[in-house]
Amino acid sequence: MRAALLCLGLIAAIACAAQPALAKSAAKKGAHGAIALQRETGRFGYVSDGANSRAAKTEALNQCGDPRCEVVVSFSNACAALARGQKKHYPATGATRQEAETKALRLCAAGDCALVTWACTK
Repeated sequence: MRAALLCLGLIAAIACAAQPALAKSAAKKGAHGAIALQRETGRFGYVSDGANSRAAKTEALNQCGDPRCEVVVSFSNACAALARGQKKHYPATGATRQEAETKALRLCAAGDCALVTWACTK
């Protein structure tokens, strides 16, 4: 009887120890996104289904299509938005599209701000 209880205890300990590893691998498989921008021309590119952060950034830069494009925001399992003011662009992230857009417009804080684009990974 004691041997059976020890065996069950050992199995439970191994299962508990494996839980963090399983959680980490699931988190790594989340969707990644990025928005790239060429500030002078306003050209942009975005991706919302990248396999990892680097792939998302690379694809956003490719979509932007100008060698002077730069990634202005990257995100994972979230949303991002980009607003444009008179002289500057304002990227923001949020749990939802609405939250990301609200944050970007709030950062802009000018009466003539406009949303340029948004993307969500979930």
